[in-house]
Amino acid sequence: MQAIESTVAGRIISVLVKPGQVINEGDEVVKIESMKMELPVDAERGGKVVEILVAEGDEVEEGQALVRIEG
Repeated sequence: MQAIESTVAGRIISVLVKPGQVINEGDEVVKIESMKMELPVDAERGGKVVEILVAEGDEVEEGQALVRIEG
C-alpha cells in the first residue's frame, strides 16, 4: 500500500476521490488551499483508493499522508 502525500502545508478544500475508485498516475485526488492559492495534489502512480485520511476543512502539513492506494 502506498500513500499520496501533501506537497504543501495548507487546508483541504476538496477531496476528489472515493474509496474503491481506481485512479491513474496524474489524476487529481485532493485540492489544497495554501497561501490563498488552490493547489492540486496528483497521484504519483495509479491504483485503487483504499482509504481517505483527510476531510474538507482539515489542516495538513507538507508530507502528510492524504490518501492510501494499492496496486
